[in-house]
Amino acid sequence: MDYVKEIERLKKEKNAVIMGHYYQTGDIQDIADYVGDSLALAQQAAKTYADIIVLCGVHFMGETAKVLCPDKKVLVPDMAAGCSLADSCPANQFEAFVKAHPGYTVISYVNTTAAVKALTDVVVTSSNAKQIVESFPKDEKIIFGPDRNLGNYINSVTGRNMLLWDGACHVHEQFSVEKIIELKKQYPDALVLAHPECKKTVLTVADHVGSTAALLKFAVKSDKKEFIVATESGILHEMQKQAPDKVFIPAPPNDSTCACNDCNYMKLNTVEKVYKALRDEQPEILVDPEVAKEAVKPIKKMLEISAKLGL
Repeated sequence: MDYVKEIERLKKEKNAVIMGHYYQTGDIQDIADYVGDSLALAQQAAKTYADIIVLCGVHFMGETAKVLCPDKKVLVPDMAAGCSLADSCPANQFEAFVKAHPGYTVISYVNTTAAVKALTDVVVTSSNAKQIVESFPKDEKIIFGPDRNLGNYINSVTGRNMLLWDGACHVHEQFSVEKIIELKKQYPDALVLAHPECKKTVLTVADHVGSTAALLKFAVKSDKKEFIVATESGILHEMQKQAPDKVFIPAPPNDSTCACNDCNYMKLNTVEKVYKALRDEQPEILVDPEVAKEAVKPIKKMLEISAKLGL
């Protein structure tokens, strides 16, 4: 079966749209109507006129789209596509943490469940976290969760002292600074690009730190020709598409058997599963209406602040 052809037919028939994250495999990115990071996908979901959204990413991204579009059907091709970072912040434990620190503004990374977002004042992505944190007064008491690496990075570049939840992304935790230094010996002219979810030791050897979208933009605009990329390797597909004359080398993890660092959850989605999701309109993301009513507030606040800041 020609899955791509069938997907196109079903999209027209059902007024569906496919949104893909940069960490998806290249073949899924190529069939998506929109490809982007978490902020871009949330912005697209908020304004789409489609009846069905097929969110090719992980579970929390599907939840975010559903919370923003309660009247639309949101499908995720593989419901097992979770997120280690979201899993590191159970809602009941986070709620106890928030209650133990009254008077704090709660800022949560988008890589969280809807239940955690419902406990939050404003959501951020790696694209807008620094600017949104800086939009609050200098003396604002802030809880930031769940990514300790991103939180530490924002503290370091803003001079803040946010109280951090102790969570992390298994992909970005695994990058090896020693192996990046070894790669630099092979590619002495290469710039090191790193996502702020990486450990501080990796960020210190990076030439540029930024969100997935920011790393892409930097690489395309740079006059350099070689880049070592310390984030999930799916982004290399779009980097190569936008800058075919440049060389992009995935930064390796600590596991010496791997040359690149993949998110196993992100790679669960396949073109065949996208086709089946559209055909069967399953698996569908559902969010408890009471949770969704609270979770949508910090997401909308993020979108409002981002629009105001021109992000």
